[in-house]
Amino acid sequence: MGYVAVRGGAAAIENAAQFSLMRRAGGASDLLKPDQIREQLHFAVDRIMSEGSLYAPDLAALAFKQAAGDTLEAAFILRSYRTTLSRLGYAEPIATDGMRLIRRISAAFKDIPGGQVLGPTPDYTLRLLDFDLQAESPGRTRELIARLFKDTEPLAPLPERFPKVIEMLRREGLLAARPRAAGKGAALVDITRQALSFPAPRSAQLQSLTRGETGGMLALAYSNMRGYGSVHPVIGELRVGYLPVPYKNPVSGVLETIGEILVTEAEVIARIADGDGPAVFNLGYGLCFGHNETKAIAMAVLDRAIAAPEPAAPSEDQEFVLTHVDGIESMGFCNHYKLPHYVTFQSDLDRLRSIQAGPPSADGEPLS
Repeated sequence: MGYVAVRGGAAAIENAAQFSLMRRAGGASDLLKPDQIREQLHFAVDRIMSEGSLYAPDLAALAFKQAAGDTLEAAFILRSYRTTLSRLGYAEPIATDGMRLIRRISAAFKDIPGGQVLGPTPDYTLRLLDFDLQAESPGRTRELIARLFKDTEPLAPLPERFPKVIEMLRREGLLAARPRAAGKGAALVDITRQALSFPAPRSAQLQSLTRGETGGMLALAYSNMRGYGSVHPVIGELRVGYLPVPYKNPVSGVLETIGEILVTEAEVIARIADGDGPAVFNLGYGLCFGHNETKAIAMAVLDRAIAAPEPAAPSEDQEFVLTHVDGIESMGFCNHYKLPHYVTFQSDLDRLRSIQAGPPSADGEPLS
């Protein structure tokens, strides 16, 4: 602990941690409970689960409270906790066309099989401050929710499965095929147990992106969309919903559903592929824990961008993208500069003073 040498030593460090508690909980307002955070600040909880690489809404809400709203710190806490858990096995592959949908849209097609499902989203409203929230009451909120269902005409239940919009293009041979892992039945890479090496296989690429920090991925994807790259995406389909998690019972060998996870999935259609073969569209894919449409779209854009055979921009360089999108790694490296660097800086300081003083003269004095 480098700061032990600072005046006050370990006691100062302990007091600094207590001051953090005072900043978070020393006010006059009621203390937040994790269940309130989980239910009312669900976008933050979903982001923490995705970047922390652990689907655990209650724990993500607790980490958000502990971090006083710092989503990067909360994701760091959650991922650290994840490393203490035992690995029991792997879930079976999940077909996302069986998603229990709460939202499904396509920007590429107006009419899609099963129809557009807007679901819960503020996308179509003005971004104006709602001052009514300052005096929000449980009774008024329940009244508004009841009115929503009262004023809505009864609808037919949604089908259990919705066909994938992209499949219409695939059946027509209008989508480029993505290369699969070398060798039939080749094992998928688990980046939590195997260090990334480049060029990374597709399984490692998607794992790295789905754990990536939303803001960092958005910045890189935005640079590509603006022209520092070649992806101008159209959303073929964006889905938000619950997926059943199938797991093979290690004792009986029976495939069982052990729960559901909320995910966001985006498939974007990029520009017409270059090459000697027939003209086809390229496809980018994104999927992350929780409801985070911005991240899923950015992931899909980057998935397509790093498939470029010859990178023409940083956002198309696989190693550049995958090395820099992890918010936990980035934050850790950035914040380590707050730790003492006394020795290295004193060395630089002495060297700079020596350079400015110039070489010594014949009598040993520095030249002016």
